[in-house]
Amino acid sequence: MPSAPHRRHRARPERRTARASVVSVTALAAVALVVSLVVAFRPDGGSGEPAAAPAASAKASASPSVSAEPSSASPSPTAGKKKESASATPTPSAPSTSARPTPRTPAATGSLAGRIRPGATYRGVATSYDIGDGDGACSFGPSSDVMTAAMNTADYETSKACGAYVQVRAGGKSITVRITNECPAPCVAGQLDLSRQAFAKLAPLSAGRITVDWSLLSPATSDTVSIRYKTGSSRYWCGIQALGHRNPLARLEVRTGDGSWLSLPRAEYNYFLSEQGTGCGGTIRLTDIYGERLTVEGLAVRAEAVQGTGVQFARR
Repeated sequence: MPSAPHRRHRARPERRTARASVVSVTALAAVALVVSLVVAFRPDGGSGEPAAAPAASAKASASPSVSAEPSSASPSPTAGKKKESASATPTPSAPSTSARPTPRTPAATGSLAGRIRPGATYRGVATSYDIGDGDGACSFGPSSDVMTAAMNTADYETSKACGAYVQVRAGGKSITVRITNECPAPCVAGQLDLSRQAFAKLAPLSAGRITVDWSLLSPATSDTVSIRYKTGSSRYWCGIQALGHRNPLARLEVRTGDGSWLSLPRAEYNYFLSEQGTGCGGTIRLTDIYGERLTVEGLAVRAEAVQGTGVQFARR
Protein backbone atom coordinates (compact mmCIF):
# COMPACT_ATOMS: atom_id res chain seq x y z
CA MET A 1 0.00 0.00 0.00
CA PRO A 2 1.58 3.35 -1.04
CA SER A 3 2.51 5.70 1.81
CA ALA A 4 0.62 8.90 2.36
CA PRO A 5 2.08 11.94 0.60
CA HIS A 6 4.57 13.94 2.69
CA ARG A 7 2.95 16.91 4.47
CA ARG A 8 4.87 20.05 5.40
CA HIS A 9 4.92 21.28 9.08
CA ARG A 10 6.39 24.43 10.52
CA ALA A 11 9.74 23.67 12.40
CA ARG A 12 9.81 23.87 16.17
CA PRO A 13 12.55 26.13 17.94
CA GLU A 14 15.76 24.15 18.53
CA ARG A 15 17.04 23.72 22.22
CA ARG A 16 20.79 24.19 22.85
CA THR A 17 21.45 21.65 25.67
CA ALA A 18 22.15 17.99 24.92
CA ARG A 19 19.40 16.79 27.29
CA ALA A 20 16.97 19.21 25.79
CA SER A 21 18.08 18.06 22.38
CA VAL A 22 17.36 14.43 23.31
CA VAL A 23 13.98 15.33 24.80
CA SER A 24 13.15 17.51 21.82
CA VAL A 25 14.05 14.78 19.39
CA THR A 26 11.97 12.26 21.34
CA ALA A 27 8.98 14.61 21.54
CA LEU A 28 9.27 15.49 17.89
CA ALA A 29 9.33 11.82 16.96
CA ALA A 30 6.20 11.17 19.03
CA VAL A 31 4.35 14.09 17.44
CA ALA A 32 5.40 12.96 13.98
CA LEU A 33 4.10 9.46 14.72
CA VAL A 34 0.73 10.79 15.87
CA VAL A 35 0.45 13.05 12.83
CA SER A 36 1.33 10.18 10.52
CA LEU A 37 -1.35 7.96 12.10
CA VAL A 38 -3.96 10.70 11.78
CA VAL A 39 -3.07 11.29 8.14
CA ALA A 40 -3.03 7.59 7.29
CA PHE A 41 -6.54 7.03 8.68
CA ARG A 42 -8.24 10.06 7.03
CA PRO A 43 -11.20 9.11 4.75
CA ASP A 44 -9.41 10.69 1.79
CA GLY A 45 -6.36 8.45 2.24
CA GLY A 46 -4.21 11.43 3.11
CA SER A 47 -4.46 13.12 -0.28
CA GLY A 48 -5.86 16.33 1.07
CA GLU A 49 -8.87 16.17 -1.38
CA PRO A 50 -12.49 15.26 -0.44
CA ALA A 51 -13.60 11.66 -1.15
CA ALA A 52 -15.37 11.20 -4.53
CA ALA A 53 -19.16 10.59 -4.49
CA PRO A 54 -20.40 7.28 -6.04
CA ALA A 55 -21.04 7.61 -9.80
CA ALA A 56 -24.64 7.51 -10.97
CA SER A 57 -23.87 4.50 -13.15
CA ALA A 58 -22.50 2.58 -10.19
CA LYS A 59 -25.70 3.16 -8.26
CA ALA A 60 -27.83 2.03 -11.24
CA SER A 61 -25.81 -1.15 -11.73
CA ALA A 62 -26.84 -2.36 -8.29
CA SER A 63 -30.36 -2.91 -9.65
CA PRO A 64 -30.57 -3.98 -13.37
CA SER A 65 -32.82 -1.68 -15.37
CA VAL A 66 -35.64 -2.89 -17.64
CA SER A 67 -35.78 -1.49 -21.15
CA ALA A 68 -38.98 0.39 -21.98
CA GLU A 69 -39.14 -1.36 -25.34
CA PRO A 70 -38.46 -5.04 -26.10
CA SER A 71 -35.49 -5.92 -28.24
CA SER A 72 -36.35 -6.16 -31.92
CA ALA A 73 -34.36 -9.37 -32.14
CA SER A 74 -36.70 -11.11 -29.69
CA PRO A 75 -40.07 -9.39 -29.47
CA SER A 76 -42.02 -9.85 -26.28
CA PRO A 77 -45.64 -11.03 -26.36
CA THR A 78 -46.48 -8.01 -24.22
CA ALA A 79 -44.84 -5.52 -26.57
CA GLY A 80 -46.60 -2.17 -26.54
CA LYS A 81 -48.27 -2.62 -23.14
CA LYS A 82 -47.64 0.00 -20.46
CA LYS A 83 -45.43 -1.24 -17.64
CA GLU A 84 -46.86 -0.63 -14.17
CA SER A 85 -44.72 0.11 -11.07
CA ALA A 86 -44.64 -2.47 -8.29
CA SER A 87 -46.69 -0.26 -5.95
CA ALA A 88 -49.24 0.85 -8.53
CA THR A 89 -52.67 -0.76 -8.70
CA PRO A 90 -53.06 -2.33 -12.15
CA THR A 91 -55.89 -0.86 -14.19
CA PRO A 92 -57.33 -2.48 -17.31
CA SER A 93 -56.18 -0.81 -20.50
CA ALA A 94 -58.74 0.55 -22.94
CA PRO A 95 -59.43 -1.68 -25.95
CA SER A 96 -57.59 -0.61 -29.08
CA THR A 97 -59.52 0.57 -32.12
CA SER A 98 -58.72 -1.18 -35.38
CA ALA A 99 -60.21 -1.08 -38.85
CA ARG A 100 -60.13 -4.83 -38.82
CA PRO A 101 -63.05 -6.52 -37.01
CA THR A 102 -61.92 -8.04 -33.75
CA PRO A 103 -62.95 -11.67 -33.20
CA ARG A 104 -65.24 -12.03 -30.19
CA THR A 105 -64.47 -15.72 -29.80
CA PRO A 106 -61.04 -17.43 -29.81
CA ALA A 107 -59.79 -18.51 -33.22
CA ALA A 108 -59.82 -22.25 -33.81
CA THR A 109 -57.53 -24.10 -36.20
CA GLY A 110 -56.51 -22.55 -39.49
CA SER A 111 -52.93 -21.34 -39.18
CA LEU A 112 -52.84 -20.47 -42.91
CA ALA A 113 -55.90 -18.24 -42.69
CA GLY A 114 -55.62 -14.56 -43.42
CA ARG A 115 -57.92 -11.89 -42.01
CA ILE A 116 -60.92 -14.21 -41.92
CA ARG A 117 -60.17 -16.89 -39.35
CA PRO A 118 -62.16 -20.01 -38.49
CA GLY A 119 -63.75 -20.04 -35.05
CA ALA A 120 -63.99 -16.22 -34.97
CA THR A 121 -67.17 -14.14 -35.08
CA TYR A 122 -67.09 -10.72 -36.76
CA ARG A 123 -69.45 -7.78 -36.29
CA GLY A 124 -70.19 -5.58 -39.29
CA VAL A 125 -72.94 -4.21 -41.49
CA ALA A 126 -74.74 -5.73 -44.44
CA THR A 127 -76.00 -3.94 -47.52
CA SER A 128 -77.38 -5.36 -50.77
CA TYR A 129 -76.75 -5.14 -54.51
CA ASP A 130 -78.05 -6.61 -57.76
CA ILE A 131 -75.73 -9.53 -58.60
CA GLY A 132 -76.79 -9.65 -62.24
CA ASP A 133 -75.68 -12.93 -63.84
CA GLY A 134 -73.80 -13.95 -60.67
CA ASP A 135 -70.29 -13.25 -61.95
CA GLY A 136 -67.91 -11.07 -59.93
CA ALA A 137 -64.33 -10.18 -59.03
CA CYS A 138 -63.56 -13.81 -58.12
CA SER A 139 -63.96 -14.74 -61.82
CA PHE A 140 -66.13 -17.77 -61.11
CA GLY A 141 -68.32 -16.86 -64.07
CA PRO A 142 -72.12 -16.57 -64.45
CA SER A 143 -74.11 -18.60 -61.95
CA SER A 144 -77.71 -19.29 -60.97
CA ASP A 145 -76.68 -19.34 -57.30
CA VAL A 146 -78.20 -16.24 -55.69
CA MET A 147 -77.03 -16.85 -52.13
CA THR A 148 -73.80 -14.95 -52.62
CA ALA A 149 -72.03 -11.87 -51.29
CA ALA A 150 -69.27 -9.40 -52.05
CA MET A 151 -66.57 -9.02 -49.40
CA ASN A 152 -65.15 -5.63 -48.47
CA THR A 153 -61.70 -4.96 -49.94
CA ALA A 154 -59.82 -5.32 -46.65
CA ASP A 155 -61.26 -8.77 -45.89
CA TYR A 156 -61.27 -9.75 -49.58
CA GLU A 157 -57.49 -9.78 -49.14
CA THR A 158 -56.39 -10.01 -52.80
CA SER A 159 -59.01 -12.71 -53.53
CA LYS A 160 -58.12 -14.89 -50.52
CA ALA A 161 -61.78 -14.73 -49.47
CA CYS A 162 -63.00 -16.03 -52.84
CA GLY A 163 -65.08 -19.19 -52.51
CA ALA A 164 -65.39 -18.93 -48.73
CA TYR A 165 -68.75 -19.82 -47.20
CA VAL A 166 -69.93 -17.37 -44.56
CA GLN A 167 -72.79 -17.69 -42.09
CA VAL A 168 -74.55 -14.35 -41.54
CA ARG A 169 -76.85 -13.65 -38.56
CA ALA A 170 -79.20 -10.73 -37.83
CA GLY A 171 -82.38 -10.36 -35.77
CA GLY A 172 -82.49 -14.03 -34.84
CA LYS A 173 -82.24 -15.14 -38.49
CA SER A 174 -79.32 -16.89 -40.19
CA ILE A 175 -78.25 -17.47 -43.81
CA THR A 176 -75.21 -18.96 -45.58
CA VAL A 177 -73.64 -17.17 -48.55
CA ARG A 178 -70.60 -17.80 -50.74
CA ILE A 179 -68.11 -15.02 -51.46
CA THR A 180 -67.97 -14.40 -55.21
CA ASN A 181 -67.23 -10.68 -55.45
CA GLU A 182 -65.39 -7.73 -53.93
CA CYS A 183 -67.05 -4.65 -52.46
CA PRO A 184 -64.68 -1.63 -52.80
CA ALA A 185 -64.96 1.64 -50.86
CA PRO A 186 -67.17 2.92 -49.37
CA CYS A 187 -67.52 -0.64 -48.07
CA VAL A 188 -65.54 -0.84 -44.82
CA ALA A 189 -63.79 -3.69 -43.00
CA GLY A 190 -66.34 -6.15 -41.68
CA GLN A 191 -68.99 -5.21 -44.24
CA LEU A 192 -70.79 -7.69 -46.50
CA ASP A 193 -72.65 -6.62 -49.63
CA LEU A 194 -75.25 -9.36 -49.98
CA SER A 195 -77.24 -10.31 -53.03
CA ARG A 196 -80.73 -8.85 -52.77
CA GLN A 197 -82.15 -12.34 -52.43
CA ALA A 198 -79.85 -13.12 -49.49
CA PHE A 199 -80.46 -9.74 -47.78
CA ALA A 200 -84.24 -10.21 -48.04
CA LYS A 201 -84.00 -13.35 -45.91
CA LEU A 202 -82.64 -11.25 -43.02
CA ALA A 203 -84.54 -7.99 -43.38
CA PRO A 204 -86.73 -6.04 -45.83
CA LEU A 205 -84.75 -4.51 -48.69
CA SER A 206 -86.11 -1.13 -47.59
CA ALA A 207 -83.94 -1.39 -44.45
CA GLY A 208 -80.95 -0.70 -46.71
CA ARG A 209 -78.32 -1.33 -44.06
CA ILE A 210 -78.39 -3.68 -41.06
CA THR A 211 -75.97 -4.79 -38.34
CA VAL A 212 -74.87 -8.42 -38.66
CA ASP A 213 -72.58 -10.99 -37.11
CA TRP A 214 -70.80 -13.34 -39.50
CA SER A 215 -68.32 -16.21 -39.35
CA LEU A 216 -66.54 -18.66 -41.61
CA LEU A 217 -68.33 -21.93 -42.36
CA SER A 218 -67.15 -25.32 -43.63
CA PRO A 219 -70.38 -26.61 -45.20
CA ALA A 220 -71.61 -30.04 -46.16
CA THR A 221 -71.33 -30.53 -49.91
CA SER A 222 -71.38 -33.32 -52.47
CA ASP A 223 -69.33 -31.31 -54.96
CA THR A 224 -65.65 -31.91 -55.63
CA VAL A 225 -62.93 -29.44 -56.57
CA SER A 226 -62.46 -28.49 -60.23
CA ILE A 227 -59.54 -26.82 -62.01
CA ARG A 228 -59.74 -24.23 -64.78
CA TYR A 229 -56.92 -22.74 -66.86
CA LYS A 230 -57.31 -19.09 -67.83
CA THR A 231 -57.80 -17.90 -71.38
CA GLY A 232 -54.42 -17.59 -73.10
CA SER A 233 -52.79 -20.30 -70.97
CA SER A 234 -50.15 -22.55 -72.55
CA ARG A 235 -47.06 -24.41 -71.43
CA TYR A 236 -45.20 -21.07 -71.54
CA TRP A 237 -47.61 -19.08 -69.34
CA CYS A 238 -50.73 -20.03 -67.44
CA GLY A 239 -53.28 -18.93 -64.90
CA ILE A 240 -54.82 -21.67 -62.76
CA GLN A 241 -58.05 -21.43 -60.77
CA ALA A 242 -59.63 -23.83 -58.27
CA LEU A 243 -63.42 -24.05 -58.16
CA GLY A 244 -65.86 -25.64 -55.72
CA HIS A 245 -63.48 -25.97 -52.75
CA ARG A 246 -65.28 -26.41 -49.42
CA ASN A 247 -62.77 -24.37 -47.41
CA PRO A 248 -60.90 -21.19 -48.37
CA LEU A 249 -57.79 -21.87 -50.41
CA ALA A 250 -54.44 -20.83 -48.91
CA ARG A 251 -51.99 -22.01 -51.60
CA LEU A 252 -51.79 -23.46 -55.08
CA GLU A 253 -48.48 -25.08 -56.01
CA VAL A 254 -47.11 -26.74 -59.12
CA ARG A 255 -44.42 -29.40 -59.34
CA THR A 256 -41.21 -28.22 -60.99
CA GLY A 257 -38.81 -30.16 -63.19
CA ASP A 258 -36.61 -31.13 -60.24
CA GLY A 259 -39.56 -32.50 -58.27
CA SER A 260 -39.91 -29.57 -55.84
CA TRP A 261 -43.05 -27.50 -55.34
CA LEU A 262 -43.44 -23.90 -56.50
CA SER A 263 -46.13 -21.76 -54.82
CA LEU A 264 -47.79 -19.51 -57.41
CA PRO A 265 -48.78 -15.90 -56.62
CA ARG A 266 -52.51 -15.18 -56.49
CA ALA A 267 -53.98 -12.36 -58.57
CA GLU A 268 -56.83 -10.17 -57.31
CA TYR A 269 -59.09 -11.80 -59.93
CA ASN A 270 -58.56 -15.20 -58.25
CA TYR A 271 -56.15 -16.99 -60.59
CA PHE A 272 -52.75 -18.34 -59.56
CA LEU A 273 -50.18 -17.27 -62.15
CA SER A 274 -47.14 -19.07 -63.53
CA GLU A 275 -45.43 -16.28 -65.47
CA GLN A 276 -42.64 -18.50 -66.81
CA GLY A 277 -44.81 -21.50 -67.55
CA THR A 278 -43.41 -23.59 -64.71
CA GLY A 279 -45.76 -26.48 -63.94
CA CYS A 280 -48.34 -25.54 -66.56
CA GLY A 281 -50.09 -28.79 -67.45
CA GLY A 282 -48.29 -30.66 -64.68
CA THR A 283 -49.12 -31.81 -61.15
CA ILE A 284 -50.98 -29.32 -58.97
CA ARG A 285 -51.19 -29.24 -55.17
CA LEU A 286 -53.93 -27.36 -53.34
CA THR A 287 -53.75 -26.40 -49.64
CA ASP A 288 -56.67 -25.04 -47.61
CA ILE A 289 -56.39 -22.71 -44.61
CA TYR A 290 -56.39 -25.74 -42.27
CA GLY A 291 -53.26 -27.13 -43.91
CA GLU A 292 -54.92 -30.05 -45.72
CA ARG A 293 -53.34 -30.80 -49.12
CA LEU A 294 -54.93 -32.23 -52.25
CA THR A 295 -52.73 -33.37 -55.13
CA VAL A 296 -54.13 -33.36 -58.67
CA GLU A 297 -52.41 -34.97 -61.65
CA GLY A 298 -53.13 -35.54 -65.31
CA LEU A 299 -54.86 -32.26 -66.20
CA ALA A 300 -53.91 -30.80 -69.57
CA VAL A 301 -53.75 -27.08 -70.30
CA ARG A 302 -57.24 -26.51 -71.73
CA ALA A 303 -58.15 -22.84 -71.44
CA GLU A 304 -61.58 -22.14 -69.93
CA ALA A 305 -62.42 -25.83 -69.60
CA VAL A 306 -63.64 -26.86 -66.14
CA GLN A 307 -61.89 -30.12 -65.28
CA GLY A 308 -63.05 -32.20 -62.34
CA THR A 309 -60.63 -33.70 -59.84
CA GLY A 310 -62.82 -36.04 -57.76
CA VAL A 311 -61.25 -34.74 -54.52
CA GLN A 312 -62.51 -32.39 -51.81
CA PHE A 313 -61.25 -30.88 -48.55
CA ALA A 314 -62.55 -32.33 -45.28
CA ARG A 315 -65.40 -30.64 -43.45
CA ARG A 316 -64.26 -28.68 -40.37
